Amino acid sequence: VQLQASGGGLVQAGGFLRLSCVVSGMSSAIFALHGVGWYRQAPGMQRELVAQIPILGETKYADSVKGRFTISRNNARNTVYLQMVSLKPEDTAVYYCNARMNQKDFWGRGTQVTVSS
Repeated sequence: VQLQASGGGLVQAGGFLRLSCVVSGMSSAIFALHGVGWYRQAPGMQRELVAQIPILGETKYADSVKGRFTISRNNARNTVYLQMVSLKPEDTAVYYCNARMNQKDFWGRGTQVTVSS
């Protein structure tokens, strides 16, 4: 199983980006059984949850991104998205996508998001 994240880059504060994560190595039917999420890690900081679509329960967002970020998924394409608007310099981090089923986690390599002030 591989997760390939893309869409990161350098953007000015107030700008927007859309991250994508394609999950390969599993069928769409199996992918649909996985919870998915985006995490981020800034230099010197711990990795933190940004947004998550669990298999059971409601979509979750970190308080710092509520109202600005939107997570979505396309099971037919084995893809997870993170739409980010009104970006702030404090959003600068490496963003990682995650797929989880039965406590087993799969991680992508991350994509860098840099927001300049």
